[in-house]
Amino acid sequence: MLSALRSSVRLRCRYTTAASTGALRQLEKDGARILRAVQRRMDIRNELMHKAEDVTSQEGIARARQMKELESLHDAWVSWTKTRESLLETIPLLNDPDPTMRTLASDEYTGLSESLSQHISSTFPSLLVPPSPTRSLSALVELKAGVGGSEAALFLTDLLRVYIRYAGSCGWQSSIVQSSEVTGGGLREAIVEIKGDGAYDALRWESGVHRVQRVPATEASGRVHTSTVAIIVLPLGEEGEPSGDDNLFKMEDVKIEVMRARGAGGQHVNKTESAVRLTHIPTGITVSMQDERSQHQNKRRAFQVLRARLMDIKIIQDIAERREARRSIVRSADRSEKIRTYNYAQDRVTDHRIGLSIMNLQSVMEGDGIQEFLDALKQNWEQEIMEEAIDDVK
Repeated sequence: MLSALRSSVRLRCRYTTAASTGALRQLEKDGARILRAVQRRMDIRNELMHKAEDVTSQEGIARARQMKELESLHDAWVSWTKTRESLLETIPLLNDPDPTMRTLASDEYTGLSESLSQHISSTFPSLLVPPSPTRSLSALVELKAGVGGSEAALFLTDLLRVYIRYAGSCGWQSSIVQSSEVTGGGLREAIVEIKGDGAYDALRWESGVHRVQRVPATEASGRVHTSTVAIIVLPLGEEGEPSGDDNLFKMEDVKIEVMRARGAGGQHVNKTESAVRLTHIPTGITVSMQDERSQHQNKRRAFQVLRARLMDIKIIQDIAERREARRSIVRSADRSEKIRTYNYAQDRVTDHRIGLSIMNLQSVMEGDGIQEFLDALKQNWEQEIMEEAIDDVK
């Protein structure tokens, strides 16, 4: 009987070792595509390290920048490699004759296994997403009332308050650059400037058509109306009127017209030529500005908006040339797409791009509920970029 017991113990020990090693193999098999993508990045890094380029040359500067971008991924890869080696060294100790040693080895094995799983499920995927080239940009948010008449104008005003409130919660500065009221209240259109690092990257998912379904205050029969507001979020670079050629346009391609401001206002309205209209001839983009009191201020604002619109076009074109643009960013760039519905009767806000619904409309309109949408949209986009990066590895 004692001989049989010893045989059983030896068999169980061999099974423990085999099972532990098999678990590591299975983990690496499940994460094979991610590991190959990381290894490919490490190969690129090694190639860059062995290139003897002058660090003051353009190529040398570009190489140094690329090396820096791969630094965090390299650190994570070193951590993965060391953790894996430690795990392999720990596995034989799971069969140590000393019960205390086996217990310590078991605890160590559990911690190392969890660390390796974390690398594959979280650490590597987050680092495979390239840094956003627009991560430091501020934003211009343009809102235009669509179908629904005065109700659309009122809803535009509601959304404008949402973005101004959100900007304040993020520590960003916001100011209304231009607005146009309608009879009976509400705004037909508005442009709000939101200044702060990361404002554009956070808010760019808001571009598209926002639909509201609710009973207007003026509706006596209680019938639900459907109205829409179109939103375009533009990247905002440096302020100011260019003195010469801009990296986005040439001054010779911009037609500048000045005229008298129209509408209600102060003494400058209808008396001085303070309003400015810019036309970018190659694209046909027109920007009119009259809200500021002087021609110089309106001109500066108009160039700011023109530059933002041209930068938006450039970003979309650059993204469309890359494989990862096949999905959400191309769709979100379609300004006619209905992206979100605000249903007051059902107390529900639904984002149609990711199928996310929040059953608390007031938290979105009056609280911090919009953050849940922005976080989910960002996560969805990063997941798609990571999958594309993995698919690029043959």
